[in-house]
Amino acid sequence: MQIKINQKSKSKKLLIAACVVGIIGAAAYWSLQKDDKNKITYSESIAEVGTLHVKILATGTVQPENRLEIKPPIAGRIEQVLIKEGDEVKKGQILAWMSSTERAALIDAARSKGAEEIKKWEDIYPPTPILAPLSGTIVLKNVEQGETFTSTDSLMSMSDRLTVKAQVDETDIASIKVKQQAEIVLDAYPDQKIGAEVDKIAFDATTVNNVTTYVVDVLPKEIPQFMRSGMTANVTFKVTSKENVLLISSDALRTKEGKSTVLVRQNGEEIEKEVVTGLTNGKQIEIISGLTVGEIVLSPQIKLEKNSKGSSPFNPMGGRKVGKR
Repeated sequence: MQIKINQKSKSKKLLIAACVVGIIGAAAYWSLQKDDKNKITYSESIAEVGTLHVKILATGTVQPENRLEIKPPIAGRIEQVLIKEGDEVKKGQILAWMSSTERAALIDAARSKGAEEIKKWEDIYPPTPILAPLSGTIVLKNVEQGETFTSTDSLMSMSDRLTVKAQVDETDIASIKVKQQAEIVLDAYPDQKIGAEVDKIAFDATTVNNVTTYVVDVLPKEIPQFMRSGMTANVTFKVTSKENVLLISSDALRTKEGKSTVLVRQNGEEIEKEVVTGLTNGKQIEIISGLTVGEIVLSPQIKLEKNSKGSSPFNPMGGRKVGKR
């Protein structure tokens, strides 16, 4: 009886060992298949001389630098409106004529007595002008002729000039200077490029979701007619440019033990070269030494194949999907 038990125990152990070996073999095969399918390939580019433009990109909103609401000194009635929305006005220009509540009552009473009576009281009690407090654009008109208002009502709004309030990351703010050249592209007019320059840089930062930014006022050199307050804008700040430099794709650069290297193809062979780098704009990088013009530079391209359901030997419901999501 004891011998039978030992034989059963030995058979069970052999079965477990066989299962383990099978699992290890399946895992090795699956790993080899995966590595074979996800081979690293290379795209070729040529090291060439060109101009490197270093820029900083930011987004912002078109806003008036100064927006003023024009309110009457006293309650009354609008007698005549001389402007419309979008008009450019000068400081001190008459925007409208108004009557106080008392004058409006006198003029209305005179109308029942004829034109001469009206003229008499208009000469004695002339209307009050509403003046533009600064030069700018009328962006909102809230009243029409004949409407009454209180001293707290806003009759119209105006702005002196439109700017773009751009949000610049704190890591880039050191590269932004007043009078620096920039370019504005509005989302509503993507084909129109507007020349601009930096006007102001905020001293106080704004932090949202642990991202710290500074507001930079970007002033268009000429404000186009289609530009409106509230529009979303993309701003490109021109940091520096360098001409006649050797350039390669930034994807080709590799860093190993503090040294920069590049893989090149020479006579059908792949050779690793150590290089000294300079400026970069994220897409291209300047090579100061280590390469010559015309060399074929290799950039690694890892292509992952999508796995279908049930491709993993360890999961009957299928392995984790690799590739695009």
